Amino acid sequence: MTQKRILILNGHPGETSLSRQFADHYAQAAEQAGAEIRIHHLPDMQFDVDFGQGNYSKFKPLELPLEMFMEDLDWANHFVLTTPMWWGGLPAKLKGLFDRAFVPGRAFNTRVKTRMGMPTPMLTGKTARVILTSDTPLWFERLIYKRAILHQLNKQILGFVGIRPTRYTYFSGASDATHDMVQKWTQQVTSIGAMAA
Repeated sequence: MTQKRILILNGHPGETSLSRQFADHYAQAAEQAGAEIRIHHLPDMQFDVDFGQGNYSKFKPLELPLEMFMEDLDWANHFVLTTPMWWGGLPAKLKGLFDRAFVPGRAFNTRVKTRMGMPTPMLTGKTARVILTSDTPLWFERLIYKRAILHQLNKQILGFVGIRPTRYTYFSGASDATHDMVQKWTQQVTSIGAMAA
């Protein structure tokens, strides 16, 4: 069996967060289980989040943190993202990372179309795990919001560039989480990391 090469991205822009805690615990458990690990923390990455002109004819060169992230994503066969849900979506800096780094010729090919007429994904052969924190109860996220953030990540970001399948772990009530809740969640993340899943 091929050794797991895992890229972990803590997608919370703050210096301290549950997302960072989960990323670190996942990394430690996966490494102890024999996986190779590379980890990036969003607050440590300095780059312009603004895509700019909004077209693909001429876009900004990637800053070193984005270049290193993409090199590590090319290397990885499993991608783990820990992030909060803010205002129903991704934090602005995290969305900016995808806007800037997932560009034609690097993440998808606009010159070669699929049978559906879509650009050909270039990051195939990778799976993903998203560990998501939110204040929205899971039932509300499913019933009222129709799992919009999961569809965005699964279909319009990760799946679009070929990273699939993506599995999700959802923790709700994050802002008011008790110590016991956080401990339970961390144990769950550690167990997932130990399976490199």
